[in-house]
Amino acid sequence: MKLQDILDTAQQRAREGQLPYAGAVTPQEALALIQADPSVKLVDVRTRAERDWIGTVQIPAAQHLAVQWNLYPEGRPNPEFLLQLKEVTLPDDVLLFLCRSGVRSKHAAKLATEQGYTRCFDILEGFEGNKDAAGHRKTVEGWCHAGLPWVGA
Repeated sequence: MKLQDILDTAQQRAREGQLPYAGAVTPQEALALIQADPSVKLVDVRTRAERDWIGTVQIPAAQHLAVQWNLYPEGRPNPEFLLQLKEVTLPDDVLLFLCRSGVRSKHAAKLATEQGYTRCFDILEGFEGNKDAAGHRKTVEGWCHAGLPWVGA
């Protein structure tokens, strides 16, 4: 799938779902975008603890940004989120937001869009995806379940 085709599909999802940001991509589409264009950036909004204890995507370092949406262990919103995002991105960058299961990433994409970022995309399903019937993650959906490159627990 070509870069523009993926972006077009993601934007179509935004129109259909009336999303308040540019679009939504599957984990596979996110990786394809990253591989097709070195200027595309994945913004992992999980906590540092989640990245350390659960794992991280394995993509080029220049394309892998970590900006916490919430702080650990407090669990409160990161008051520096926008400032930290602005330190490592530009308003017209293609930004792919990732969290555990696709909730915080939607909020981050929405807030960034409201602050003038024009190409914000949510990565559907997140890094680990939702829980299966036994309460485990990484088994039904998400970056890990899709077999995409990652390292960690």
